[in-house]
Amino acid sequence: MPPITPMVRNLLIINVLMYFLSDRLFPTELFALHDMRSELFRPHQFVTHMFMHANLMHLFGNMFSLFIFGPLLERYWGEKRFLIFYLVTGLGASLLYSSIRYYEISLVLDGVTAYMQNPDPIDFKNLLETAGINMRNMESFLVEFNRNPTNASAIMQSKAYASGLSEVVLNSPMLGASGAVFGILMAFGMLFPNTELMLLFFPIPIKAKYFVFMYGAFELYSGVNRMPGDNVAHFAHLGGMLFAFILLKLWERRRNNFY
Repeated sequence: MPPITPMVRNLLIINVLMYFLSDRLFPTELFALHDMRSELFRPHQFVTHMFMHANLMHLFGNMFSLFIFGPLLERYWGEKRFLIFYLVTGLGASLLYSSIRYYEISLVLDGVTAYMQNPDPIDFKNLLETAGINMRNMESFLVEFNRNPTNASAIMQSKAYASGLSEVVLNSPMLGASGAVFGILMAFGMLFPNTELMLLFFPIPIKAKYFVFMYGAFELYSGVNRMPGDNVAHFAHLGGMLFAFILLKLWERRRNNFY
């Protein structure tokens, strides 16, 4: 394995330090990305969220990918262009995710407003599904509420939950370097398409272009058909890949025009 490059090393250090210092110096409330309607939103979160991670596995997954794929791209572009690429794809990922998440949250907020005016067990279940709530722990309540939709206690409980749901979805943050990392994967697949990869969970050689295509297709499917309780920002991953594609095509056009 070739030695690690300077910018990749710096990014690894920054991400690791911010993770272990997050409780003291970099709280999630201030540095993870929130919806623009949330009282916790700050403009700098579009950048700082890229260096925050939810847990060790989240951190390890992103940093491992950066460590494996990043050095070759840095040698190909140089430190400055690699950093620009990393930041642009990370920002692009957050912009796409925020736009789609804004629409999703708006559906939930509108659903809460409508439900508060006309509570109904079917509408309550639909509201939970719209918000992506895992209803496994609420099955008994939903069954009882559906059997007796005029029960005052059940209506009061459901209204209280619906009211709190607005704050939950507004203040649920997005964090992680995944957008930039997926941008790196996209670039690797475009620039070195026939490089064969040996994956830990798929011990058969696969060309980079096929791996990237399948991974992108999986993220698109998972984003469109999001399962209840799925907290993965699939559209941030797709945003990183999309902006990587756009940026590489822009750089390619400039190079061709220059020559």
